[in-house]
This record gives sequence, C-alpha cells and structure tokens, in this order.
Amino acid sequence: MINKISLFLLMFIGIIGFFAPWIVPNDPYLIDTTKRFFNPSWHYPLGTDHLGRCIFSRILIGMRYSVGTAIAIQLISSIFSITIAAIVTFKRGVIERFFTHLWDILLSFPTIIFAFALIGMFGPSLKSVFIALIFAQTIYYARIFHNAMMSLNEMNFIKAARISGTTGVKLLRIHFIPHILPILYTLLSLDLGKVILEIASFSFIGLGVQAPTPEWGMMIDEGKQYIRQYPALITYPGISIFMIVLLLHQVGVKKNAT
Repeated sequence: MINKISLFLLMFIGIIGFFAPWIVPNDPYLIDTTKRFFNPSWHYPLGTDHLGRCIFSRILIGMRYSVGTAIAIQLISSIFSITIAAIVTFKRGVIERFFTHLWDILLSFPTIIFAFALIGMFGPSLKSVFIALIFAQTIYYARIFHNAMMSLNEMNFIKAARISGTTGVKLLRIHFIPHILPILYTLLSLDLGKVILEIASFSFIGLGVQAPTPEWGMMIDEGKQYIRQYPALITYPGISIFMIVLLLHQVGVKKNAT
C-alpha cells in the first residue's frame, strides 16, 4: 500500500514538474527588492526570498532541473552502459580484457572523484554536472550489466538461441534485455535519489547550476546566509529534496524486496 502511494505521489510530482512553466503563480526569475521576505500568502504561497522572488514558483521550476536532470542522467547512462556491456559480452577477447582492466582501475576510486575531475575540466555549470555524472554512472552500471550478461551467456536458452541463428541486436533485445530489466529498474529507482542529491550538492558548493537558475541545491546555497533571519529559504528546497529521495527509496526498496 505504501509503495503504491509513493509511486502515485512520484507520478503526481512528475506531472507537476512537467507542466511547471505553465502553472507557476509568478515569474521565478523576477527580482523585486520591495517584496523581500514576504510571508506566505495567496499570491505567494511560500513567501518570497531575499530578492523578492516567489519561492513556490522557484521550487516548481527547480524540480525540472533537480529531478528532470537526474532522470535524464539515469536514462542516458543506462543506455550507454547496456550498449557497452553488450559489446564486451558479445565480442570478448581483447575488448573484454581491455574493459575489464579499465573498470578495475576506474572503480578502485569513488565515481564521484571522476565527476569532480570532469567538472574541473569543463567549468562549473549544469552541463558539466550532466556530463560528469553520466560518465560516472556509466562506468558503474556497465560493470554490473556485463556481469549479469556473462551469467546469462552460460544459460542453455542463450546457447540454444545462438545455435538457432539468433545473434547481435536481436539476441540482445529478445533474450538479454528482459532478464536484466529487474536489475535496471532497481538501479534506476535506488540511484535516482542519489543522483538528485549529487546534483544538489554540486550546486550547493558552486560547481553545478549557477544563479539565478532555481535548482534546489542552488536555492539552499543562496539561502544559507539568511538561515537565522528567514530559515524558510533553505527549508522548502531542503524538504523538497528529502521528500523526493524518500519516495524514490521507498519505491525502489519495495520493488526490490518483491
């Protein structure tokens, strides 16, 4: 029951995020210093920030950057990692040895270290975080999918499919993909929350999304200097991150348990 409620809430939040530009009550970028630190009202449901901008509108738009970017990173890295894993599994030989040694080297370090390195090369921006996290996630996922495919490769139904002439993309699509989908779903649901936290963290320390973009981590960074006078500036985006990650974890754990 809790799993279904969590999934419903995630879908509802996703719909709100998709239509956010059309449903926000105010311009999230409009600066009006005469309206600084307004209390919640009908016109400003969560009040205004230090620049007079509507917090509620910025939370809604920020969902597209925090959650939307994380979803895109997960989907793209999944496609890349499955493709790499399939190539390594099917080709074997030199290619397999090369990638096996490469994974051993790269995975001996925390993947976030590579993200920091790439962001340092490209400069602080959402694009840099996007590329860096795709790279980090692809390395991690490709090794997992490769191990799963190697186990499947020894199964009798795979050997029978090869003998019958099924190879390449058709073999991957019909026989491999259906069996790694549960692994993919678990990784996506559990790691999506982690990626959201990483995006927010990079923005918070100044390496990710830059002002005035209303990403949740950036909003916390902007509001931290007013934590004593007006804690709502960091409370609302903080609660947004917490709730999304909690719901994703709930859905992922329940699904994995079944």
